This record gives sequence, structure tokens and C-alpha cells, in this order.
Amino acid sequence: MVRAAVAGASGYAGGEILRLLLGHPEVEIGAVTAASSAGQPLGAIHPNLAPLADRTITDTTLETLAGHDVVFLALPHGHSASIAEQLPDDVVVIDCGADFRLTDEAAWAAFYDTPYAGSWAYGLPELAVGATGKQRDALRGTRRIAVPGCYPTATTLALAPGYAHHLLAEHDVVVVAASGTSGAGKSLKPHLLGSEVMGAMSPYGVGGVHRHTPEIEQNLSGIAGDDVRVSFTPTLAPMPRGILATCTAPTWDTFTPAEVREAWVDTYADEPFVHVLPEGQWPSTASVLGSNTVQLQVTLDERVGRVVAVAAVDNLTKGTAGAAVQCLNLALDLPETTGLPIAGVAP
Repeated sequence: MVRAAVAGASGYAGGEILRLLLGHPEVEIGAVTAASSAGQPLGAIHPNLAPLADRTITDTTLETLAGHDVVFLALPHGHSASIAEQLPDDVVVIDCGADFRLTDEAAWAAFYDTPYAGSWAYGLPELAVGATGKQRDALRGTRRIAVPGCYPTATTLALAPGYAHHLLAEHDVVVVAASGTSGAGKSLKPHLLGSEVMGAMSPYGVGGVHRHTPEIEQNLSGIAGDDVRVSFTPTLAPMPRGILATCTAPTWDTFTPAEVREAWVDTYADEPFVHVLPEGQWPSTASVLGSNTVQLQVTLDERVGRVVAVAAVDNLTKGTAGAAVQCLNLALDLPETTGLPIAGVAP
């Protein structure tokens, strides 16, 4: 059995990691840690985690995290680097924050207010690499992994086939994505109160300032082999979980709808967690609820020469915690789907 600690266990991402680990046959859950909630029973914070309800949340210290084979860091941005650098090299450390996602220090400095900590292996196994490769090859056996952001997961997987198959132009890429309120974390915020959110949608991070923008551009540029510029606008939707990302990009030549669809189907044909839906069926956040699955659909707007790709993902599962467990499986040479739900919860 692999012994795993979860730092930041009181948050939504930490709680989701614990939920998935409870169903993982190869993992024993060790320390559960947090800051302000240290000393409280886990059941008071996450009553859904009944098997762990009597566990006491402890402080996030090096001593508490010692002796584990795996450490999940579900901490606020900027808090992971100082802890990670103290952990032994043979421990698998999986960071769910942004600290190690970006390879460009200038991009980090433009969007974050903490020192640049470097980059780790990027934890999106399905990401296209080169002509035929996938990012999972870089994750096998590695000991330091940066889990992608939830928006970059949805948008990257939505558009990646177009760049891998040389169908899309690098300019004028537009993404508008709606997210549930859990994407903002568990801290109390007036604009996320039920009375403010119910029956309403609103944009935020407008004008290219959202912190996931450079990550999306980094992923797509790596596939395209050239700089891809993205206009990204997130919106807040009146739901607890889920992301629906509508992504459009111009084609650089005349392609048929069949050629476009074939690129997406071919890219994800063997992926257990990425499903290109039958023609005419469009993704829904309800269909991926609680699953590690991404639903995709793609079409060609021939009148204006733009591809439209839509992705649905549960921001807490495939968007964060599920991706972390998927990366754990690869790092430890376990079957990639171990302990991960493929089917969503309905209704």
C-alpha cells in the first residue's frame, strides 16, 4: 500500500482528493492537514467523508508530512514551493496549485505576486506532445508533478487536436468558459453567497487578466510550435461544480467538417477520460458531475472559417483532484484509471 498525505485537506480540492483516495485500492490515507482548521475533526469540515469523519486535521508541517510515499498539496497559490523543497526527492509530490505549472518566469511574474519557483512535469496526461506522443510519457516514474488548472484542462483539451493536426491558426483564439462557484475555493466571499449567485451569471477576470491565461497559451503554443494568443473570459455560473468551455479559433485554410471532426476523434480515440460525443450531441456539466471525464464536441462554422469546440468537465474532479490521482497512478506505474470514476452522477 502507498501511504498518502493531503495538505490543505479542509478545502474543496483537498476534500475531493480524499473522496477519490477512499476508493483507491492501492492507497492508505495518512495525515490530513490544514491551517486555520487544524485541531478540528475532518467530519466537521467534510461531512460527506464519513469513513474519515473522526480523523483530526493537523498542522501542515514537515514533521506531519514525513513518512509518506505521496504528498498532495492542495494549498493556495504561492504556498507549495516552500514545503515541497523540504520533502525528500523520493517522495511523490503532487501540487494542485499554480506554483509549478508555468515554464516562463516572465509569464509567472506578470500574473502572480509571489517569487517564481520553477516548473515541474505538467500533469495533463492527454496533452498532445509532438506528432504522436502524449504528456503521460513524461509523468511515468516522476516524483514532482504540477496538476493543471481547471480552466486550462477544459480549454486545452478542447483545442489541442486542432493544433496537433495543423488545422488552426495561432491568432484570434477566443475562449468563454462558465464555472461553478467551487472554483473560487471554500473561503467565505460575499459575491459567492447563495443569494448573490442563484439565478445570475456574471463575468470576472475580464480583459486578459485571469491567471489561467498564460497556462492555456503555454499548452497550446507547445502543440502548435508557435505562439498562440488567447482571449479568455471566465464567467461565474449558479452551480456548485462544473466548467463549460466554449472555445473558438480560425482555421488557416479551407477544411471540411469531416476533416475537423476526424482530428478530434483521432486524437482522443484511445483516451479513457476524454470522450468526443456523437455528432449533434453537446456536452453538459451535469453529465460529468463527480467523474474524471471530459466531454467534447466540435464543429466547423464554415461561414466564418472558425472551429468551435465545447468541453464540459467537473472542475473538482478531472479539473483538479481526479487529475492528481491520475498522475499518481502514472508516477507509481499503476493502471492509469485506478480509483477514478469514469461515469458521472445523474440526475
